[in-house]
Amino acid sequence: MKTLSRRELLKMSASLGLGAFFSPFLSILEHNRQMLKRAIPSSGEMIPAVGLGTWIQFDVGSSDSERDPLRKVLELMVKQGGKVIDSSPMYGNAEEVVGDLTVDIGHPDHFFYATKVWTRGRESGINQMNASMRKMRRETMDLIQVHNLVDWQTHLATLDEWKEEGKIRYKGVTHYTDASHDDLEEIIRGRDIDFVQFNYSIRERNAEKSLLDAAMDNDVAVLINQPYGGGSLFQAVSGKALPGWASEYDISSWGQFFLKYILSHPAVTCVIPGTSDPEHLVDNMGAGYGKMPDEKTRKEMLRYFNNL
Repeated sequence: MKTLSRRELLKMSASLGLGAFFSPFLSILEHNRQMLKRAIPSSGEMIPAVGLGTWIQFDVGSSDSERDPLRKVLELMVKQGGKVIDSSPMYGNAEEVVGDLTVDIGHPDHFFYATKVWTRGRESGINQMNASMRKMRRETMDLIQVHNLVDWQTHLATLDEWKEEGKIRYKGVTHYTDASHDDLEEIIRGRDIDFVQFNYSIRERNAEKSLLDAAMDNDVAVLINQPYGGGSLFQAVSGKALPGWASEYDISSWGQFFLKYILSHPAVTCVIPGTSDPEHLVDNMGAGYGKMPDEKTRKEMLRYFNNL
């Protein structure tokens, strides 16, 4: 059987009457509704529950042909109520592209900017973080995270100082593998951090063993990366229909099905799927609207997916 792309899955859903087709120029979310927001436990600040990752997609050059779709993505993100943008110096040109385009669209102060430090040594970390702030055009960064726990003790000490000085608002740590979860949990339980970021999806649920609960118990905000399993989840549902009851939870696409499974966990603060496609951006943002699954429905979502 031919493997369908996400775009083809969206079109198929529309043709089967399983949900609205999300045109980037006509959003079904333009109602008097607001995106779901979750609190950052260390401060009580509320942030939208669906954000944007920039790995690969925002690592582009300076030409209009490369940047115009990303400009549209950011414009639509503002319209749909999203704010959190996550980047890293590891992501090539992504930080600079984010900085340039958020200024270009006239909303540089709308977003919640998160980036990372990814090097070894105190001075190298300071230099890298200062470069990130210049590239993203921020005098104060909302969040800096230690990327993949590289020299995390050194960098968290610097971030403690920077937070005290007002150069950053929040600090955290990240990783993207199940094997890192024990280390992340140890840091959550032993250090004063604001955010933790890790991988979690309906297929990769290792975080449900204890990491998500540890974050909730220790008042640490949670960012979720790889919510689509690197795109593999769309391959798994190729040619498959959404369950009939999905519409009861305002789920109109498989992307929203996957994101709402994640967002329905109470420990999750924000999920950050990456995209350079305006149509996919609108679809992703849609997961932050409408009714969220309860625990019983989460189990049914998992059962349905596993039986496909």
